[in-house]
Amino acid sequence: MPEPRWLSSHEQELWLEFREFLWGFPSAMDRQLSRDAGLSTGEYSVLAAVSQAAPDRLRSGDLASTLQWERSRVSHLLRRMEAKGLIERCAASCDGRGQEIKLTDAGWDTIHSAAPDHVGFVREALFDSLSCDEQDQLRTILAKVRSAVVERELW
Repeated sequence: MPEPRWLSSHEQELWLEFREFLWGFPSAMDRQLSRDAGLSTGEYSVLAAVSQAAPDRLRSGDLASTLQWERSRVSHLLRRMEAKGLIERCAASCDGRGQEIKLTDAGWDTIHSAAPDHVGFVREALFDSLSCDEQDQLRTILAKVRSAVVERELW
């Protein structure tokens, strides 16, 4: 077995900072969505994805791919969201196979109400503290890290 490549002290400090971000940011986002809209991050993600789909419907398999979630996770969440009256599931209109997800009136009201506060959170927590150049650097860095993970089939 090859000897592990231990992190340098600089890399260790950066890793700890990154780890804290990875744990802290989703928690802060969960709190914001719960407090301001009574939604989980997953529910908001589904509402946003379906509301942005054309023509306002999305096959459940495509939703799973869009969100990069397992189909079973999507299925459980959709069942809960349907019970809350936020979405409807119906047979796919194009071929009758599979399910399409569409927002109910309550779902549309919820996403329209939740989006401004959520966008405000994202802007305040992420974009306002970064210059345009820093935003571009962050995009480049995240793409490189994601690519490295995908290439190693770790994603």
